[in-house]
Amino acid sequence: MSFSNVLPVFETALTERGYAAPTPVQGAVLEAEAQGRDLIVSAQTGSGKTVAFGLSIAADLLGEDGRLPPAAAPLALVIAPTRELALQVSRELVWLYDKAGGRITTCVGGMDASKERRALSHGAHIVVGTPGRLRDHLERGALNLSSLRAIVLDEADEMLDMGFREDLEEILDATPPERRTLLFSATMPAPIVALARRYQRNALRISTVGEDRGHGDISYQAMAVAPADIENAVVNLLRFHEAETAMLFCATRDNVRHLHASLVERGFGAVALSGEHSQSERNQALQALRDRRARVCVATDVAARGIDLPTLSLVVHVEIPRDAETLQHRSGRTGRAGKKGTAVLIVPYPRRRRVEGMLRGARIAAQWISPPSADDIRRADSERMLAALLAPIELDDEDRVLADRLLAERSPQEIAGALVRAHRARLPAPEDLLGSDAPQEPRTTREGFEGSAWFRLNVGRNQNADPRWVLPLLCRRGHVNRTEIGAIRIAANETLFEVPGALAARFLDAVRRTANEEDEVEIVPVDGKPREEARRHRRDNNKPTHAPRPHRPQGARPDQGKPGPRGEKKGIKKGPWGKKPDRAK
Repeated sequence: MSFSNVLPVFETALTERGYAAPTPVQGAVLEAEAQGRDLIVSAQTGSGKTVAFGLSIAADLLGEDGRLPPAAAPLALVIAPTRELALQVSRELVWLYDKAGGRITTCVGGMDASKERRALSHGAHIVVGTPGRLRDHLERGALNLSSLRAIVLDEADEMLDMGFREDLEEILDATPPERRTLLFSATMPAPIVALARRYQRNALRISTVGEDRGHGDISYQAMAVAPADIENAVVNLLRFHEAETAMLFCATRDNVRHLHASLVERGFGAVALSGEHSQSERNQALQALRDRRARVCVATDVAARGIDLPTLSLVVHVEIPRDAETLQHRSGRTGRAGKKGTAVLIVPYPRRRRVEGMLRGARIAAQWISPPSADDIRRADSERMLAALLAPIELDDEDRVLADRLLAERSPQEIAGALVRAHRARLPAPEDLLGSDAPQEPRTTREGFEGSAWFRLNVGRNQNADPRWVLPLLCRRGHVNRTEIGAIRIAANETLFEVPGALAARFLDAVRRTANEEDEVEIVPVDGKPREEARRHRRDNNKPTHAPRPHRPQGARPDQGKPGPRGEKKGIKKGPWGKKPDRAK
């Protein structure tokens, strides 16, 4: 298959950009049966959709001479869900229509609206924009859609998910009824079908999405880790793969901010993208990734939509996507235009079943792997370093003079050792993981813990308890070191741990001496075996702790006019992955 059936003006542009053959979606829209018709196209992100709809609408826009008429009211409108995607689409259409004399105008939120209105007043052939900004220009009279011949809704499912239904309907209602409507969507939920039924006529359905909903060029992996190991697993993944560009997905702005700061502190070249960043900051971050000044992007789902980075080869789901569609859109940042990519899900072990169900529903065959260890990373580093140092190089006279001087003062082995050390010094250190298993009973009894005593901490998984802050807390409150704390078993609302029997009395005395009235975290001894005590404690917690409230007349508030309690939540702070006790106490 080739582009021989497109106009010469486009064939030249495609050849100059290195397009040898059309992708499946491009070939489908160029078929004779698709010419001049409304289209509903299901195609994955990164499948060449922009070039596809750019070529599809060309016959509606160009004159008989293969050129566009003088720019006036727009002939085509492309609507995208995010600024980044709209800007990317605009860049693609600029080079595609350059030789046809095309003028492309972009209208997106976060940019200077007055400049956009001036550009529209000077005339445009194709307008690309986001729904909110286009609706604003339409209502102000700056956007004239009376001459529109074609409209394209790119990633329509995302626009509906983001709440742009009213904006889209107002824009579509303002277009001429004879215009073509091309609807591109990775998925076809019911709202998309309803939108197509209302605004399209005899639409041709095109699908290039196979039965395997995961991208064919993406290798999916999943790894189960302890919740406390998530951040360290991210570090080791980045170090193990050493991807040219990697994208890490978090669920909230706070988690993006925390993870970005942690990676920068460790020495990674990282940028952040979330809703709290201005358009200027987002542009600078993306440019840093394109210029290779940064190699890691930490982002939220919405902030990363529409981003196209040709060198992106690794996607890490730091926090589990909310559903299969989010998984698909996140992972679709890599494995684009025929290139290979890897998508890795970091799964806290209590949520493994949920992730397995999500993968089955998405028909994605993910390989479950162990997190890369520090030894794995060092071996990979050695292989990469040997390949880099043994690669052929060209030396100039200055390089040879310096090499001769080094050989005169040091042996070849010392020089090679210095190179190895310099190479390793610039790499962030790998992390040691606690392990992904959570056994309910220790498989073996550690030496010194044969007659151990057990204690209870009144925080558990629901309070985001994890060994990384529980262990230092126990050592500080009980005046012991790490080796004197045995098994730690974290339940929903409590944590059981053991200390050697010989130290139990001293530990309890230290805990009582260091306690104060403001402490939210309490440590008490456990009577009996841990499992029996846990069951008894759960039964006690399920008993009613107070009498039923008396009936109160509607509107009555017994505490009205009284000051509310203050300081009841002392000692609890909101951390990057939830709430946890204050480490400072």
